[in-house]
Amino acid sequence: MENRDLGRFGEERAARWLRLRGYRIVETNFSCRSGEIDLIARRGRYIVFVEVKLRKSADFAAAREFVTPAKQQRIRTTAAIWLSQHESELQPRFDVIEIYAPQGADGRVTVNHIENAFE
Repeated sequence: MENRDLGRFGEERAARWLRLRGYRIVETNFSCRSGEIDLIARRGRYIVFVEVKLRKSADFAAAREFVTPAKQQRIRTTAAIWLSQHESELQPRFDVIEIYAPQGADGRVTVNHIENAFE
């Protein structure tokens, strides 16, 4: 499976995870000049900007560690642009969903949802 297909698999798995927990997916793969947000969802009083990280394992580092401060800043800037285009009174929140798939899309998958992963 190619990287693009694996990325799509991870995002679809994350979206399913969120839906099963009462989130409504508002948009997927929002992109603009400053960056991309994998998933935008809402639940309760929050509009949630989600970065999805797919890895085979956490042996080298946890997937969330690949959301560097620079990446966080790009996500915040991109979220601000999205919010300027979509009026909302919901509180923004930034989550990371780690997906571990040792055998790729064909095997067992572990999902770890980190709410409010960064400010």
